[in-house]
Amino acid sequence: MSLDVLTFGLNHVSAPVAVRERVSFPLELVKPALAALRTAFGASVREAAILSTCNRTEIYCAAEPAVGEQLPAWLAEFNRVEAGELVPHLYQYQRNDAVRHAFRVASGLDSMVLGEPQILGQMKSAVRAAEQAGALGTLLHQLFQRTFSVAKEVRSQTAIGAHSVSMAAAAVRLAERVLGDLSQSRVLFIGAGEMVQLCATHFAAARPLQLAVANRTLERAEQLAGQFDARTLKLSSLPEHLAEFDVVVSCTASSLPILGLGLVERAARIRRHRPMVMVDLAVPRDMEPEIGRLADIYLYTVDDLGRLVQSGNDARRAAVVQAEAIIEARVQHFMHWLSNREIVPAIVHYQHNAEALRQAELERARRLLARGDDPEAVLEYLAHSLTNKHLHGPLAALNRSEGVERNQLLSLLPRLLPEPGARRH
Repeated sequence: MSLDVLTFGLNHVSAPVAVRERVSFPLELVKPALAALRTAFGASVREAAILSTCNRTEIYCAAEPAVGEQLPAWLAEFNRVEAGELVPHLYQYQRNDAVRHAFRVASGLDSMVLGEPQILGQMKSAVRAAEQAGALGTLLHQLFQRTFSVAKEVRSQTAIGAHSVSMAAAAVRLAERVLGDLSQSRVLFIGAGEMVQLCATHFAAARPLQLAVANRTLERAEQLAGQFDARTLKLSSLPEHLAEFDVVVSCTASSLPILGLGLVERAARIRRHRPMVMVDLAVPRDMEPEIGRLADIYLYTVDDLGRLVQSGNDARRAAVVQAEAIIEARVQHFMHWLSNREIVPAIVHYQHNAEALRQAELERARRLLARGDDPEAVLEYLAHSLTNKHLHGPLAALNRSEGVERNQLLSLLPRLLPEPGARRH
């Protein structure tokens, strides 16, 4: 059975963060998840890759079409989530729709921040993880190479990435809405990954009174802190220091919350109810959602920031039409490659039969030469025999045909048979 390109999952549009965090895949879980997926479906799933970010969890497969009906149940079972809670938030695409979706995701058209560039790097990381897990083959390799090429083309030929309002910039705006001028504020970053680095850059531009970085690995915290003249904290020391900060931005890969309700309640009492802005950019979340109920604590999740950045998308809407046209053309190119790939077995079979025929006629001609027949006559025989055998199949099919089928064959014959004197390249 031929394989389909298949994509399914959920994103910031189809599911809230409370659902997305339950099916996110930390980097260390991607390889065992791919192994479990291929074990569960055997030869029905030949290739697979998992893309998991704060805004989406998606699985790309080269699989038999029927697998699509079973994938949601597998995702729910693997993450220990009731299928009924998950299925309403899932989307699924096959063949050209799946290819189009991959191209749109990599180009930033499906992102919370329209045109944001981070998703392309995240997709490349997902592909590397799939390669390391031995889960990538010819079909998905070709898909993703073309995906990266399309994303580059869209970014270079359109203004889709211009005037971008990033999540990091939105975090600064939200803090300024609550606290006003940040020059007298102290800002704490928890984590040291790419998103925290972006946030630190934007907050540093607002010239706050102090910046600090807390991370599980103190060395990474010191590397980031050194870029912004910030202090460093051990993650274990947060209970003693949390009350010192007016803004807390967190984005770690922790599977459990780092900041709980009790810890923040104590910090709020110490602060005597001075407002504190808390920005949770992690999925799964770093901060317990109940924190948002506390007076004078302003808790924002990645979805809250997403709603804010939508206002910055209007300037880029015109570029979307141009980007979609580029993507549509590239989808057709990929589907043409895929359809050609599907007829390869038939071509190989045809070439094998032709080669067997050539070898048989050549051997007969050699025997005639070996017994002393005239070489000119042998060459004439060889050419005549090969021509007759070459024509036998098409002409026999034509003779057996009638009506519409005969007209179709007649229209195809000039394309199947070479012109006299035509050279093969």
